[in-house]
Amino acid sequence: MAGAADRDAPLAFSCGCGALRGDISPAGLRHGTHVECFCADCRANELAHRQPDPAPDPVDLFQMAAHHVRFTAGQEHLALLRLSPKGLLRWYAGCCGTPMFNTLASPALAFAAIRGPRLADPARLGPVRGRGFVPRPGGKPKMEGMAPVLWGLASRALAARISGKWRANPFFDDNGAPIVPAGVLSRAERAALYPDRR
Repeated sequence: MAGAADRDAPLAFSCGCGALRGDISPAGLRHGTHVECFCADCRANELAHRQPDPAPDPVDLFQMAAHHVRFTAGQEHLALLRLSPKGLLRWYAGCCGTPMFNTLASPALAFAAIRGPRLADPARLGPVRGRGFVPRPGGKPKMEGMAPVLWGLASRALAARISGKWRANPFFDDNGAPIVPAGVLSRAERAALYPDRR
């Protein structure tokens, strides 16, 4: 369990090989939301980077405003993938292929989500507040605890917009473009990553 001193310290993260490193600010930890996602796209992203198939378990994520992310080493290794031309921006470490972050296509909404396992002490994220696309036998996937997730997204985006902190986004340049070009999967490449749809 995290102690009082831990709550006031940044939480370190790194890629699998350790070349890409950084931390999440204490404010980001306080105001972020711990979630789990079972969606096919999150699973496909893991498979695209030759990570172990998470199914039937979810992908563990921590959502926060992007200005709470700081890179301290190896930012030149940051690379970007989109599963489709208009898909979510999925950032990974080009040095070792480790999936790291998700962001939206524009910095204006001040959103970033990091993989929980990439953090030095995932216990500091606190309990899971929401679960997306939870599978149900014979039925449509359901959403659980989405009220705090949506409230967190909206309140962080509004606060960052009012304060101007949305501009301090380490994933985008001063013109609002991603700092590296995105690789986009072809239809054939995407199809290979969705085994349950074949």
